[in-house]
Amino acid sequence: MTRRTVEEHAAAVAALLAPVLAPRAETVSLAGALGRLTAEPVRSPVDLPLFRNSQMDGYAVRAADLVDLPRTLPVAGVVPAGAPVPAELPAGTALRIMTGAPVPPGADAIVPVEDTAPDGHGVRILAGRRAGEYVREPGSDVRRGDVLVPSGTRLAARHLAALAASGLAEVPVRRSPRVAILTTGDEVVPPGSQPAPGQLFDANGIALDAAAREAGAIPVLRGHASDDPAQFATLLAEATERADLVLTSGGISQGDYEVVRQALEPRGAWVGAVAMQPGGPQATGVVDGVPVLCFPGNPVSTQISFTVFLRPLLRAAAGLPPMPARTARLAEDVRGVLGKRQFRRGRVGENGRVELVAGPGSHLVASMAAADVLVEVTGDLPAGAEVAVIPL
Repeated sequence: MTRRTVEEHAAAVAALLAPVLAPRAETVSLAGALGRLTAEPVRSPVDLPLFRNSQMDGYAVRAADLVDLPRTLPVAGVVPAGAPVPAELPAGTALRIMTGAPVPPGADAIVPVEDTAPDGHGVRILAGRRAGEYVREPGSDVRRGDVLVPSGTRLAARHLAALAASGLAEVPVRRSPRVAILTTGDEVVPPGSQPAPGQLFDANGIALDAAAREAGAIPVLRGHASDDPAQFATLLAEATERADLVLTSGGISQGDYEVVRQALEPRGAWVGAVAMQPGGPQATGVVDGVPVLCFPGNPVSTQISFTVFLRPLLRAAAGLPPMPARTARLAEDVRGVLGKRQFRRGRVGENGRVELVAGPGSHLVASMAAADVLVEVTGDLPAGAEVAVIPL
């Protein structure tokens, strides 16, 4: 079995995925656009506001009629929000108006209701207003053709509100990679089922699905195949039809029932090992033009492999900020493994020192949940040594 360094395998994975992770655009509905990255500047097709309307509940008036106050004006009627534009307001009159309702021609100010008092069939104006006060003019928010949202913006609720207010139902965004996730093994059963002796629950399917989403990808298929090559081949064919990238877990070691290796090696895939622990067995290939990235089956190995080799690429493709390694000092002595880079699970304390969580075993999935960083260990290291830590 050929062995790569961590850097060599990371470079091979990056080269394999470069074509499918290259920036591309697609148009999605606003309902599905939250968190997506705009692929180009989005311009308003309209002026906002669309028409002159009232900022307050009150009375539309001519400012020139409010020179001597207080003054009682006859009320010409009422205009609610959503009504057509009223007829021109005669001089010396007021029009009862609701917030958002169209302001009639001739009116140039709104007197808030709290600055008025009923007076018979009219309204007594207690405070004057200058022309333009509380009147929202068309285009005072944004003009037709102005940029509403710049290119490269991660869409939040406030951006979607502006797009919707401008009448846009769709938005061009950077296309997220479509990922298929395939777990394997006769011994694996779904969470919630009753395992038989020798079986275990499938943690990798949900872990890879969640990790892919968190990194900006869209899982389009999550399936499980037994150690039957025909069943795996059928699932793999479905995955390559639907996804830009296929992820597998398990089935690539040197045992007798390595269904992924058996399916991919005849297709020219690289199946080998990386000088790391956990996560030594790795494989890469292309099936029907779709890259396939294969991780080992132990739950911690799968998660570490995703974090080290795939997460940076997916986040970059989705426009998410990187999560680079930083440094911390060990809180304790650590024994390494000769010739391998270990990725130990750790937790950074308030003093900035990193403590290891449990041992190096690839089965310690509960301990993985208790960690907040991966600690890169190369050889024996004393307490206080500076190490690279990768945030989880």
